[in-house]
Amino acid sequence: MTSIASLTRNDFPDGFLFGAATAAYQVEGHKFGGAGSCHWDTFAATPGNVLRAEDGALACDQYHRYEEDLDILKAGNFDAYRFSTSWARVIPEGRGAVNREGLDYYDRLTDAILERGMEPHVTLYHWELPSALSDLGGWTNPSIARWFGDFVEVIDDRIGDRVASYATINEPWCVSYLSHLLGHHAPGLRNIRAAARSMHYVLKAHAEAVARLRGHGRNNLGIVLNFEHTQPATDDPRDIRAAATQDATHNRWFIEAIAKGRYPTEALEGLEPYLPRDWQEDLKAISRPIDWLGINYYTRNLVAHDAESPWPSTAPAAGHLATTQMGWEICPEGLEALLLRLKESYVGDLPMMVTENGMAWDDHVRNGVVNDPERCGFIRDHMAAMQRAIAAGVNLKGFFYWSLLDNYEWAFGYERRFGIVHVDFETLKRTPKASYHMLKALLERT
Repeated sequence: MTSIASLTRNDFPDGFLFGAATAAYQVEGHKFGGAGSCHWDTFAATPGNVLRAEDGALACDQYHRYEEDLDILKAGNFDAYRFSTSWARVIPEGRGAVNREGLDYYDRLTDAILERGMEPHVTLYHWELPSALSDLGGWTNPSIARWFGDFVEVIDDRIGDRVASYATINEPWCVSYLSHLLGHHAPGLRNIRAAARSMHYVLKAHAEAVARLRGHGRNNLGIVLNFEHTQPATDDPRDIRAAATQDATHNRWFIEAIAKGRYPTEALEGLEPYLPRDWQEDLKAISRPIDWLGINYYTRNLVAHDAESPWPSTAPAAGHLATTQMGWEICPEGLEALLLRLKESYVGDLPMMVTENGMAWDDHVRNGVVNDPERCGFIRDHMAAMQRAIAAGVNLKGFFYWSLLDNYEWAFGYERRFGIVHVDFETLKRTPKASYHMLKALLERT
C-alpha cells in the first residue's frame, strides 16, 4: 500500500474522478439574476438563527466570477466540478413562470466547465426552497414531489444533454430531520410530525425526479446522502441502543428506503405515528434503481442515552479525537468503514462517489499565502481511507472535495472556512491555499 505522504492520482483506478464541489446558495450571490426569495433568506433574517444574521445575497459572487473559479479548478488538475441548481433562481415562485436569466446562467456555467475539459456534475436541489413553496408547507406538503419534478424537467430540458451525472437531492437528512426536528436549518421547525413527513416526502421527491429523468432517457442518476460514523459513548446497553437509534435516523433511513424499500425499525419506533397514511405504498417508487450513490462524510459521533428527553432519547458525548473548526472529530477510519458497510449491506457493486469530504479551519492570508497543514493532512488521510476501501472491493468512482471555495456555511454564516481556495468576503479575492497546491501536485498526470 502506498504511503499517505506519497499518494498520487496513479494510486487510484484508471478513470477515477477528482473534483471539487460547491452549492448554489452558498457561492452564487442570490441577489443577482432575478432569483426569488428562498426560505434561507427568511431563516437568516430571523433573529438567532444564523451567525450575525448573514445570508447568501452576495456569497462569493460566483454568478459573475464563475469563469475565474473554473480557471482555478482547471489549473489545479481537477477533472470535474460539482455544482447545484437553485430552484428559487430558476422558478422564483417555485411553480409556474421560469426565470430565463437564471436558467441561462446554468447554461453558461455548464458550457464553461466543458470548455475547460472538465465534467459538470449537477445536484438538482441543495436546500434553497422557494419561499412561496415554504408558505405552503414546503417539504411537509405532499404536493412537493410533483413541484420538484416540474423544476427538474425545466433544468434537464436546458442542460441535460451535457450533464455527466445528476444527483436529485443533497443530504435529505439535512433537508428533513435537521431542519424540521432539530430546527438548525431552514425552515427551523422543531416538530416531530413535520420531521417524519418531510423525511418521507423528500424521498418521494427523489423518486419523482428519477421517474421524470428516466422519461427523458437519462441513465446517470443518483442521490447524495450524508453519513456519520455513529458509535455508542460507552458499552452500557442504553448507550448502545441510543447509538442504534441515531444510526437508524441519521444513516439508515434514506439508504434503506432506496436500497431495500423499507425504513429501519429503530427509527419507525418514534416516527411511524407521524408518517402520512399509506406511506408504505410509496416505497416501491422510492426504491427504484439508481445508477450511482453519492456519499458525504465528515465526522464520527459518539452517542449516549438521555433519559430526560423524549424519543429518540439521545445525547452527544465528547470524544477524544482532534476536531475541525466545526468541532467535528476527524475520523478517516469512519469513511473506510462506511464505504465497506454500504457495499456489504446496501448497494453491492453499485458505483459510488464521495461527493463531499473536507474540513473547516480558521484560515488566514499572511503575506499572500494561506498555510493549512491541518487540511492537507485531513485530505491525505481521507484519500488513503478511500484507497483502502477500493482495495477491499468498493466500487468507488470519484471524490469531490468540499469545498472549492470558502463560502456561506449556512447557520454559521461566513465564519467557517471549508475551501481549498480562500475568499476575502470584503473584496471577494480568491487565494488558493496550500491544500489546493498539494492537490494540484497530487493530481498532476505523469
